[in-house]
Amino acid sequence: MTRFAIGPDVALHLAAERAVVSADHQLVAPALLRSQVLTLLYEAVARGELSRKDASASLDHLRGLRMRLLGDRVLQANAWRIAEELRWADTYTAEYIAVTQLQADAFVTLDAALAEAVAGIVRVAPVDELL
Repeated sequence: MTRFAIGPDVALHLAAERAVVSADHQLVAPALLRSQVLTLLYEAVARGELSRKDASASLDHLRGLRMRLLGDRVLQANAWRIAEELRWADTYTAEYIAVTQLQADAFVTLDAALAEAVAGIVRVAPVDELL
């Protein structure tokens, strides 16, 4: 079984496409994914880009995915270290990289700049590899 760490961009992509992740794969993410996805969907509804019904359907789809959410001390310590090493302004994204290092085989992102920034730290995989 291949374990993939995903961020909110990929989570929203999977929800929008109603994508089914291969049974051969396990998704992992930091626990903050829930709040970030909720906020992004709320903002999209507030901007009129998405209906409340569609946002709820996206949340339901994500809740149905087999995903392990983590947020322990070890993860937080590693996220802090990664953010320091990469000189990031906060630890949010670093939590996803820490999850990848600790619990996943690869990190999946749609953000090309982020993929480039972390390519030397973790393996970055395309979203199609999840399906």
